Amino acid sequence: MESSEERRHRTDKVMNASPQTAIHIQSLTSLEHFERCVVLQLEVWGYSDGDVIPRRVFVVAQRIGGQVLGAFDGDNLVGFAMSLPGYREGKSYLHSHMLAVLPQYRNAGIGRRLKLAQRDEAIARGFDLMEWTFDPLEIRNSHLNINRLGAIVRRYQPDFYGPSSSPLQGGLPTDRLYAEWWLRSRHVTDLLQGEPQPQQVLERITVPHTIYQWKQDPQQRGLARTLQSNNRTALESAFQRGLAVVGYERDTQGNGSFLLGPWNNTSEI
Repeated sequence: MESSEERRHRTDKVMNASPQTAIHIQSLTSLEHFERCVVLQLEVWGYSDGDVIPRRVFVVAQRIGGQVLGAFDGDNLVGFAMSLPGYREGKSYLHSHMLAVLPQYRNAGIGRRLKLAQRDEAIARGFDLMEWTFDPLEIRNSHLNINRLGAIVRRYQPDFYGPSSSPLQGGLPTDRLYAEWWLRSRHVTDLLQGEPQPQQVLERITVPHTIYQWKQDPQQRGLARTLQSNNRTALESAFQRGLAVVGYERDTQGNGSFLLGPWNNTSEI
């Protein structure tokens, strides 16, 4: 376990260096690296032992056609992404189950680089689709998934994981949206090239920036629960009417809004 001084040194290092040069990404194959992934989960989310993905699951994921990729600062593992192979409606895809980056390395583009490395590796193996779930109350993550990667959303799962021990969840149900990342689609390739196609927006569903404060303050947690419930109803209704999340907007105050509009399967190719 590193000391606080070592951690502070690493924080200064990543803030003063370009992540394109300071950080490298590679596949993880050793038990030592998988064990570090377990420890990193505790550092990122503060999970109890019951919520942590154990080392053997990383071993299995790597050996059955999934992905375990790591982001390194020198020899230090500072983030990872893990996916599992899936099969639905006659087609194989990858489900990206977890992406984690140490707090002191956030906002340096490492999460996006891990996702893009997953995409490259998946395309090389012939996959067209990668999916994952994310918390609809997380504004930064929603922005990454939708605006920076090009995922679209058409499904909502209430309380996906059941109760969570992570302090970041704030005791709320673990509601999740399903991100669909159509890896070779024009929608994704244009966005990654900096030329996103305009989308028709029919509805907006907003998450206020105060959601983080509400979740952590027991006296305000009722506000977070009400917002979660209201947004759940609105998103599920939109999906039932054939709409999809096709964009995300953040205002100058830090509020986030899901942009919903029409989507059809021809956009996936």
